[in-house]
Amino acid sequence: MPRKKMVPVILCLMLIFGNLPVLETAKADNGSVSITATSLNVRNGPGLSYPVTGSVKKGEKFPIIKEEGDWIQLSLGGSKKGWVAQWFAVREGVKPAVTQKPAGNSGSVTADGLRVRKGPGTNYDVIGSFNRGQAVEVLSSKGNWAEVRTAALQGWVAMEYINSKKNETTAQPSKPAVSSGTVTATSLNVREKPSLNASRVGQLNNGAVVPVHSQSNGWAEITYAGKKAWVSADYLKISGTPSSGSASPAPADQFTGTVTASNLNVRDKNSLNGSVIGSVSKGQNFKILDEKNKWVKIEYQSGKTGWAASWFFDIKKSGPTAAPSQPVKNSNVSILHDGTNIRKGPSTGTPVIFRANQGDSFEIISVEKDWYKIALPNGATGFVAGWIVSVQGNAPQIEKPGAEKHTKNKTIVIDPGHGGRDNGTTGVRGSLEKTITLKTAQLLYEKLRAAGTNAVLTRNNDQYISLGSRVSSSHYHNADAFISIHYDSINDRTVRGMTTYYYNSKQKPLGDQIHSSVVSKTMLKDRGSRFGDYHVIRENRQAAVLLELGYLSNPAEEMLVNTQQYQEAVANGIFEGLARYFKNN
Repeated sequence: MPRKKMVPVILCLMLIFGNLPVLETAKADNGSVSITATSLNVRNGPGLSYPVTGSVKKGEKFPIIKEEGDWIQLSLGGSKKGWVAQWFAVREGVKPAVTQKPAGNSGSVTADGLRVRKGPGTNYDVIGSFNRGQAVEVLSSKGNWAEVRTAALQGWVAMEYINSKKNETTAQPSKPAVSSGTVTATSLNVREKPSLNASRVGQLNNGAVVPVHSQSNGWAEITYAGKKAWVSADYLKISGTPSSGSASPAPADQFTGTVTASNLNVRDKNSLNGSVIGSVSKGQNFKILDEKNKWVKIEYQSGKTGWAASWFFDIKKSGPTAAPSQPVKNSNVSILHDGTNIRKGPSTGTPVIFRANQGDSFEIISVEKDWYKIALPNGATGFVAGWIVSVQGNAPQIEKPGAEKHTKNKTIVIDPGHGGRDNGTTGVRGSLEKTITLKTAQLLYEKLRAAGTNAVLTRNNDQYISLGSRVSSSHYHNADAFISIHYDSINDRTVRGMTTYYYNSKQKPLGDQIHSSVVSKTMLKDRGSRFGDYHVIRENRQAAVLLELGYLSNPAEEMLVNTQQYQEAVANGIFEGLARYFKNN
């Protein structure tokens, strides 16, 4: 063929083969996404560890190539492609093309807090969660996702967390039952023994019917998965007469909790990452159904259970085991330090309702544990720790030397980060770091002063203080410890937790003690105590640390750190950490 005639043919072939990728993409229609972040990093792989190759802006739309975990690969035009985090993108459309499986397969969940979604992918909304051991019916599958259902919930879960098998009825009850029980709670834990401390072997959904063999001390013995197990009898509607042939279990401790927060979220799992499913209010009392990792499970509405943070509850053992109060007449307490906390109950976990100053005197009504119940000027009553006051009259003087004996007469310089024209970081809901650091510092200052510590603030209002001046204050006062208080921020809104920084080996013991104590009190995610090159600790000759007490860029954590309960927990944690440090050094 002549060369001139070959040119048009070659051009046609180039056009045809050049369009083949487009035709292939059109066939695999995975929908598209719209970007929700102001500026979102694009990476060359599905994870934060991959390099950033570019960025996309809010409102821009891109076709989806594929998904992997919580990441989406996008077509960015031409041959360009990249990965973005799915939580900053909204799906525009999808063609599911689900492959159906025959109904009738059963399975069990192999992970706690398994998220249930509206569709087969991480881009779909979370509509609930399952716990380890929960029985489900497997309806269909698509790729690595399984559509499952229970009596209360139907949706999609990651298939790797479902142990699927054909329905069989080979399991035999361990012994004949003379009654049956119907579960009345949304979900009911099944345990090896009749105690909240016993291992959990599974979970029953609302409406499930189980054979009941016996009842004792608020627990019911049932058959679960062919074996003997126990559930709380309070959440079973039992018909028939339970057998009395089995031995009675040992009495189990029961606990109740009183909400101390003004308004407290109830979540579907024991984590701040859990979905909010309800709320409870200050003063409400609930029976504690379960406790795990500083979270408690309660029935917040009739038939509905959920998890709430235990540090917002005043938890007590039920029944007549609590120590009775001792009435007192003709006695008074005298306050020894300015800023002494008067609380609602005889515990540091109860709210502060009044603050007293040195020399104030109050009539003692009674003694409860190591606390005095006193009459306040407004006619109300409150509680003050017995070991931080003196007594006039015939009431016993409570001696309980604790943390305050190790911090007494020590000089602590407290440095609230930022201030004035320097706002620090701004939270996703508008919180200013400079405001929260000052609030935290003032609470810690009051607590230390009340314990006889020589506490000093580098600033006590919204004013700008240079970094050099903050360090100079530490040197001028010859501080035994310098504590710089901050809150963190990052572009990734899922990051959360607390980090403590020190600059040299002299500062490390102080950082380690304060860090572990604050994490214990607040239950924040532990991001560790580590080296940090920050001016206020690098140039400081004293024992100095810098605390990052949570991420304002995380919406849930921003709400948490603004609460009075959290601020009190931080102050208590720093105080106890200081006491441990001085005790050992």
